[in-house]
Amino acid sequence: MNLKVLDAGRMPYAQAWDLQKRLAAERTDGRLEEDALILVEHDHVITLGRKTSPENFRAQEIPVFQVERGGDATYHGPGQLVGYPIIRLPTPNVQRFVRDLEEVLIRTTRSFGLESGRLEGHPGVWVGEKKVASIGVAVVNWVTLHGFALNVSTDLSYFRLIKPCGLDPETMTSMERSLGRGIGMGEVKERVLNDFSEVFGAHVAPAGLSNPWVASLKT
Repeated sequence: MNLKVLDAGRMPYAQAWDLQKRLAAERTDGRLEEDALILVEHDHVITLGRKTSPENFRAQEIPVFQVERGGDATYHGPGQLVGYPIIRLPTPNVQRFVRDLEEVLIRTTRSFGLESGRLEGHPGVWVGEKKVASIGVAVVNWVTLHGFALNVSTDLSYFRLIKPCGLDPETMTSMERSLGRGIGMGEVKERVLNDFSEVFGAHVAPAGLSNPWVASLKT
C-alpha cells in the first residue's frame, strides 16, 4: 500500500476532524487513490467516544466534542502525538487494525527504551500498569477514521478532568515521565512513520506543506 502522510503540526481539533471526514469520503468514492495518515498535535480538548458513560465525564472549561469513534472519554493536548489513519481496510477485520496500531506504538516506545506492551481487555499501549497511548477508531464503509494518541511530553494533569477510557486518571503516563528524560517530538514522529511502514507494509510518502496535495486540503 502507498501512504500519504501529512504532518499537520498544531491544528484545532474541529479542523482535524473535518479533514478526516473529508479524506475518508474521498477514499471511499475513489477520489483519494491512496491511504493517508495525519500526524498532529491539538490544543487542550476532550473527546467523547460512543461508549462514554456520564460518570466518566463532567462539563469543563476546555472544548468538548462528541465523536463517532469507539471508546470512552479522552484528552488531547500539546506534547501528545495524535495519528489519524485514513485507510481502506483490505479485509473487514477492525480488531486486526487496532492490534496493528498497537504494534506500531509498541515498537516506537520500545525503541526509546520503554518496556511497553498490551494489557488484555484494555486497548492501547501500556508500560506496566500505566497507559502511555490510547486507541479509538471508527470505520465507515470500511474506511478508518480517528486513531491513536501517544503521550510524549503531555501535561498529564488534564486527564484528571475525566476518567480516561473509564480508568483512574493516575493510570495515564507519558514517554518522558516513564523514561525520566526529555524526548523530541520530531524523533518520535520519525520513528512512528518507520514503524507504521513496517507493520502495515506501506510505502510512506511524507507530504510537505508546499505539496500540491496538501495545498488542496486547505481549499
